[in-house]
Amino acid sequence: IQEMLRSLHEQSVAQEKQFADMPNLDQIKTSLQDEYFGSGHEVMVDKFIALTADKASFMYELLRAQGALNVVEAGTSFGVSTIYLALAVGQNAAAAGKKPGEAKVIATEYEHTKAERAREHWRAAGADVEAWIELREGDLRETLKENLPEIDFVLLDIWTPMVLPTIKLIEPKLRPGAVILADNTISGSRGYAEYLEYIKRPGSGYRTMTLPFPDGLEMTLF
Repeated sequence: IQEMLRSLHEQSVAQEKQFADMPNLDQIKTSLQDEYFGSGHEVMVDKFIALTADKASFMYELLRAQGALNVVEAGTSFGVSTIYLALAVGQNAAAAGKKPGEAKVIATEYEHTKAERAREHWRAAGADVEAWIELREGDLRETLKENLPEIDFVLLDIWTPMVLPTIKLIEPKLRPGAVILADNTISGSRGYAEYLEYIKRPGSGYRTMTLPFPDGLEMTLF
């Protein structure tokens, strides 16, 4: 699994370099901030959009320390970050005497082609990963409406205008002490503005800080 993750991260880094060299990059980013199906959509369909290896390792360690058993991942993409989540949940579940179904990663993905790639990666990773994942394909505003357990941890790595609706939808299921990680909150500050305003307002029930990772990683406690 570690070898596979190294390979996937290398592919993601190489892709990011190609992305950074695109002549119309600023136009694509502006389009994606405003409208997911704008000029950048075709590019994003093929992008990994995975946490970097250092962020993913931190996330894994955080879940193990927390003992998280039920996780929601908003924006699964090719399923790289999901592998870290599933490994942590599976190991926590084993320590707690839980079986698959009693602990899980609820992964969400809108794009069918990405969902298929994610399933391939999880299958290749084996039962230590695949057994702990429940993939909900489609619009998460519908797929997360029901059948949610009490949630210990949330990863937000999705089109930024969807972040606040996601949190508002699943908030009733967050347990006290639940942790939320949101990626690229510095580089994507414009898209995250409403979400950050929501969690930082007085009486919100959240405590949050931006961790010193490249592009920002927001860690929030409910």
